[in-house]
Amino acid sequence: MTIADRIRTDLLTGGLESGQKIVQESLAAAYGVSRIPLREALNELAAEGLVIHEPNRGYFVARLSAADMQEVYRLRELLEDEAIARACQHLSDADIDRIAGLAAQCDAAMADQDLQAIASTNRAFHFAVFEAAGMPRLSRILGSLWDATQAYRRLYFLEESNHSHIREEHAALVRALRRRDPVAAVTAQAKHRARSLAEVGVRLAG
Repeated sequence: MTIADRIRTDLLTGGLESGQKIVQESLAAAYGVSRIPLREALNELAAEGLVIHEPNRGYFVARLSAADMQEVYRLRELLEDEAIARACQHLSDADIDRIAGLAAQCDAAMADQDLQAIASTNRAFHFAVFEAAGMPRLSRILGSLWDATQAYRRLYFLEESNHSHIREEHAALVRALRRRDPVAAVTAQAKHRARSLAEVGVRLAG
């Protein structure tokens, strides 16, 4: 795991909180690295919008913003619709079995209430679909957008009441993929994404 990935994990699990000043000496010591690779990782995360660099003040965890979240989710909508529709043209039965297996792993992580495992298996599930489109540049852009909203998804995953919706919506997407039905698959993903956006929006507003 890279230093940037370790920081992303801390953002996801609450080890680093929204708006918190990042004390580089303490973080470098915690990760067992020097400040140079740490600063490189922070600059990488700043480019993704997860970290803010203020001259003469240092680095801060980006604050959650409803407007920023809505913009990123709108971009996700446009790109995910394209990826899913194209994926339906290329998926084999074996591909769909693997995607269904990843959904089952996500279910198990939710049953265990393992926040980090929920995040990683959920991402693996969705990107197994996106990458089946055979458009690697699109997948890379989607990866960047997902990275930018990692802290937002933490709010959604933290609520156990959301887990049943995640299970149902993943299952609906798998069923649509098995039918190679792009309209149903895009609709299933749209419902899944919209619920997450709405739930997190309520938390941010509160």
